[in-house]
Amino acid sequence: MGWASRAIADLQSGVSTIIKPRGRSMKGLVEDGQTVRLDPIPPDGEINKGDIVLCRVQGHEYLHLVHAVGPRGYLIGNARGHLNGWTPRSRIFGRLTQRLEG
Repeated sequence: MGWASRAIADLQSGVSTIIKPRGRSMKGLVEDGQTVRLDPIPPDGEINKGDIVLCRVQGHEYLHLVHAVGPRGYLIGNARGHLNGWTPRSRIFGRLTQRLEG
């Protein structure tokens, strides 16, 4: 796994985590290097269009938007309109709940 391995391990253990994601794909929602808090999503917790989630799509980890919810799972993409693809609930590890700085 890549940069998100510690955060994913924490979230899968039911523990909230703090990360500083890098990149500009979420500009306007999450800035490059901004500190954010992610919380685990309970098994029966809803995931909605517009949520920012830590997930794995086609073997890559992203802190990206849920663009759609459907029978194939969750359509993940960035804030600039690029879509990464569909991923199942089992590959969504946590949700952004707080922006702490930046």
